[in-house]
Amino acid sequence: MSGAEDDKLRLLRASSSTVSASSSAHASPPPYPFPNDQGDDRSYDSKEGKTSRTTRRNARGRSHRGYHTRHHGVLSSRLRIYLHRFVSRRLVLSLLLAVQLWWLYLWNSRFGGGGGGGGGGVILPPGHIDRQQQQRLSTLELKTFEAGLASCAALVTKAPRLEAKDRTVNPRWEANNNSNQNVKDKSSSTSSSSSSSSIGQKTIILRNATLFDGESFLPSAVDIALTNGLVVSVSPSTSESDSSSSSKMDSSSTTGIISLHGAYVTPGLVDMHSHHLAVVWPLTPPTQDENEMHDDFGPLTPFVRILDLLKAYDEATARIASGGVTTSLIIPGSANIMGGEGTVVKNAVKPGKNGEYVVEEMLFEHGVVEGQEEKHRYMKMACGENPKSVYGHTRMGNVWVLRKWLARAKELLEKQDEWCEAAYMAMEEKKSTSGNEAVVSLLADKGVFPEELELDSTVGLLRGSVALHNHCYEPEDMETMLRVSHEFGFHVKAFHHALAAWQVPEMLKEYGENVTVATFAEFSLYKQEAYAASLYAGKILNDHGVPVAYKSDHVGEDTSAQYLMLQPVVAHSFGLPEDKALQAVTSVPAKALDIHNRVGYVRPGYDADLVVWDAHPLSVGATPKQVYIDGLAQLDPAKVAENTAHVIVSASETDGDHRGATKPEIRASITKEERQRTCTDARKQGQTFVITGITKSFVGEYPDTLSLNKEPAVDEEDLVLVVQNGTMTCLGSSIAGDCSIISAQLLNKIEGMHMDLKNGHVTRGLTAVTASLGISEISMVPESGDGSVDLVKPKEAQDEDNIGYAKYAISLGGSKVSAKTFARARLGGVTRAIQSPVTKDGFIVGVSTGMRTGLNSTLLNGGLFQDDVAMHVVLGDEAKGNDGSVSMAIEKLRALIKAGSKAAGGDATHPWTLVANGSLPLVVKASANHDIQQSILLKKDYPKVNVVLLGGHEAPLFANELAAAKVPLILTANHPGPDSWRKREAPPGPPLSRSPADILHEAGVVFGIACPIEGPPGDSRIHSTALEAAWAAKYAGLDEAAALDLVSTNIEQILGLEKSDDIVVWEGNPLQLGTPVLAFQSQDGWLEVSSCWPNEEDE
Repeated sequence: MSGAEDDKLRLLRASSSTVSASSSAHASPPPYPFPNDQGDDRSYDSKEGKTSRTTRRNARGRSHRGYHTRHHGVLSSRLRIYLHRFVSRRLVLSLLLAVQLWWLYLWNSRFGGGGGGGGGGVILPPGHIDRQQQQRLSTLELKTFEAGLASCAALVTKAPRLEAKDRTVNPRWEANNNSNQNVKDKSSSTSSSSSSSSIGQKTIILRNATLFDGESFLPSAVDIALTNGLVVSVSPSTSESDSSSSSKMDSSSTTGIISLHGAYVTPGLVDMHSHHLAVVWPLTPPTQDENEMHDDFGPLTPFVRILDLLKAYDEATARIASGGVTTSLIIPGSANIMGGEGTVVKNAVKPGKNGEYVVEEMLFEHGVVEGQEEKHRYMKMACGENPKSVYGHTRMGNVWVLRKWLARAKELLEKQDEWCEAAYMAMEEKKSTSGNEAVVSLLADKGVFPEELELDSTVGLLRGSVALHNHCYEPEDMETMLRVSHEFGFHVKAFHHALAAWQVPEMLKEYGENVTVATFAEFSLYKQEAYAASLYAGKILNDHGVPVAYKSDHVGEDTSAQYLMLQPVVAHSFGLPEDKALQAVTSVPAKALDIHNRVGYVRPGYDADLVVWDAHPLSVGATPKQVYIDGLAQLDPAKVAENTAHVIVSASETDGDHRGATKPEIRASITKEERQRTCTDARKQGQTFVITGITKSFVGEYPDTLSLNKEPAVDEEDLVLVVQNGTMTCLGSSIAGDCSIISAQLLNKIEGMHMDLKNGHVTRGLTAVTASLGISEISMVPESGDGSVDLVKPKEAQDEDNIGYAKYAISLGGSKVSAKTFARARLGGVTRAIQSPVTKDGFIVGVSTGMRTGLNSTLLNGGLFQDDVAMHVVLGDEAKGNDGSVSMAIEKLRALIKAGSKAAGGDATHPWTLVANGSLPLVVKASANHDIQQSILLKKDYPKVNVVLLGGHEAPLFANELAAAKVPLILTANHPGPDSWRKREAPPGPPLSRSPADILHEAGVVFGIACPIEGPPGDSRIHSTALEAAWAAKYAGLDEAAALDLVSTNIEQILGLEKSDDIVVWEGNPLQLGTPVLAFQSQDGWLEVSSCWPNEEDE
């Protein structure tokens, strides 16, 4: 700041007291044209420089004539008495007339004309204030000028930023706890959710923690001390005095010690893009307020605030906190170019002393005193498809609308600066002359400080006091926004979504001024501007020095913030370093929100927001054991222990006391040149393969016809796989036995292709149940696929010509099979997929088909391994499209089955006849327990029908009944979220409840796992099929073989498919995000390479 600016700032800060003191000196008696003791009922406080409200109301109510008459009478009587003694009556009358005319002149000069009558001290336009009156300020003028000076000072004054080292108080602690009365804490193993404890008044020590502090993992275990909502120390760990106890609380002491036994601890996660509290669960239309779309406003609504719609009772908040997310930026939706202001919250439910749903008590800056500590404002903007589709503008039109609005805001900003400059000059003159002439002239010439409420946030954006968070996907949109930002002089703090940002990292660095990219790790491909996404985006951006954050965009189940940590898990597997992956949900978003002096780190002076994990936080299925917000535990340890009782915890010799501390690996990769050379060699007809370095095999009872020398595989043994002439010759020990001999002979002859792995695994090919694979490449772009069948107003449903068959809609071969969805399938080791027709609302979906995902698969060479797999129907909201109710859909379904049963002796090929006799499985997509119960009843009434449930959000409520009725389930609700009314009773999963898979497994339900198919239809997560199985298996207590069965043999059994002979060879464990290096597709007893070191481009 320059010296002149310093002088201006000091002057503006001191202006109020200066003006008040000066005006008081010149206005005693007060600056009115009559003395206070002449019948005026005003109460003037010379110290405060103001009149009472009663006075101002009375003054506004008086007429000009009333003032003149009363005060003229008082003055005339006194003059008559005095002048009668010295002058004649005529002279007296002449003098009285002169005085009266002079009085009228003064009155009219100050209160008449264009200034409006009847008020005390209104501001007059130029030409109505003479030189004498310019020396005096009325109360209203004084207040107006002081308010303007305060506004000017606010423009150049920023409240102090308290760095962590200087912080001694957590403002939320002080505001919410009020002497710590009624503070609830669940850190003690004996506490319950309803009990109150004084633990909040103690120092809590988390002993023996493996700490990621927001920047990196500390080299040794530490003890973390928390007091009154702050981290007060992080120090080398002392020995645990009671290793047999998981927590030790001494009620007579001022310290509570909780032994973590080496558990991983991170800062509380920071989610910089969420819509919970605005869009509440279960989601219903009356609660959706996140987009202000109205003709009165159009696409520009920067003046609305998300704060004004937040609903503190959103049940998603507790789920989100249980996933370790302690801080969230809540912002409006993306329908508008400028959507409005967002706000940051802490995800503590009812944190105030009264235990009520109060929004204010959730706010991140609750308790921060205005002016004593900086406060933050955030603006949400959007570009690209969303505002374009809502308002019909092109991108050009959207930008023009925005620029026009910004120009208007800039004009107001310049007027404010001009006013403040003039005020500064007036104060300079006042200092030198001790008069008010310049101030009065300023008010006469420029009026009050220029303000417009609807432009306030936009002017703040231009001044840098409002941070811009911009929804943009594609490079052209990001570049345009940076161009506009340079034109109007504001800064884009972060691009959100930004799925194509990896294509232009240097442009972002050069023009974006260290802009953060807040993106998804894998959620993509669902619309045109999301199709350029890369699973390696985080690595690429980080390699170029662009800050990367992962955010939830919490609205539906597929973007649930409860599972925010899953995104850095995936990003790390695709190359983002361990520390950067964890920073992406802690310190990086905290910096992007400019709150990194309080959260994002575990260091002294930071808010006591921490997460204690049950495993390495980047391992599959890592789940919080405890979450602290402002130093208060959010989870009940007893319930967490109960809900995770069946967890299988991985460990290694290097883990020591750390439970489940296996460090995850980055996916293996090779250079582009090496890949081309290796895969060209692998695809030679009749190629021989000798693959060594295999440590585990899960192929089980592989057909004898394909294994001439199969030997029992032993875990953790050095195994070798030999494939010759399209046949598995052997899989066994590379040290002893026939397989070792065969492989040695081939290697000595240098015959075939040798691949040596470090941690090889062999599995069957995985089978996925998909949403639109092969039918729609970009689900929201109909032109990219077959389209969707409209069943809202169908013909008679039993007519075969009204039933859709997926086998006629699937596209294989050419660019289709190398498209991104198929490429991701191969990246996940998925060799086969089951796809039903894609339909609009209607309860009959149609008949699914089975396809191969290999790179060379076509419709002509056996790309469909089974034409007709199952008849699919849907119960739930989609079913209401036909007849308006789920009950009518159930009635029709029963009627179709009944009709099919009667026709069994006639047309035995009719699909409903096949359903009735059990030849064609009936897959019922159902989430609500009502629909699941109806499916069980259907099975009981028609026992021949092979009923299969798909979805199953509330299936755990009737797990025993499903098992008894022998109704299997393909579970897509592995980690459910009640984003609709019909899912509201789905268990939230660990740590808040037992996992769905655990409940189903214990009850004996036969089930498989599929990636979620809700939300924007698509298969962007198909590469994580094995990850979903690993997640389910961890909490159901299943071993690795059983976990892989969930996405292979169990699916085959449930749908009555022939057992797959496909083989996938992995580098690394497929259940810990290993890399498939070779996949063999079995067709007519012949194994051929269907993928080789698959990637997103796949040739």
